[in-house]
Amino acid sequence: MGIFYGYIDNCVYCVYTVNIEYVQFDDKERFMEIYLSNSGQEPIYAQITRQIKEQILSGKLQAGDALPSIRLLAKELRISVITTKRAYEDLESAGFILTQPGRGSFVAAQNPALVREEHLKKVESSLQDAVDAARLGSIGYDEVCEMLRLLWEG
Repeated sequence: MGIFYGYIDNCVYCVYTVNIEYVQFDDKERFMEIYLSNSGQEPIYAQITRQIKEQILSGKLQAGDALPSIRLLAKELRISVITTKRAYEDLESAGFILTQPGRGSFVAAQNPALVREEHLKKVESSLQDAVDAARLGSIGYDEVCEMLRLLWEG
């Protein structure tokens, strides 16, 4: 685990970087990176949930991949088991993982509609940020549309 300290506005911020290595049941070695920050507004369990969800949506974690046990994840991240349990419960209720008693937690097969909806939410959020920035900078609708068209066409 690496700990990085940074100074911003005369305040100290600490970001924990953890590389978690775990073994898959099919004897393949797998790695999962989770970066935790105790300086932001986002709770630790939500950071874990978000990052595992992103790794599933990006394809880095595939359907059937085993996740570290709740206890192992808590130990490696040096956080409470309750925190990791909450993250796994959130992921399971959202359909991203399945937990099998006595076997562990696994990445669930993804419903294409669910994956599309997650990507739509991400795009909507990014577009809202762009609209807010444009309004703040007095950039008009037509200019924003033109920028979007140029970016889309690459």
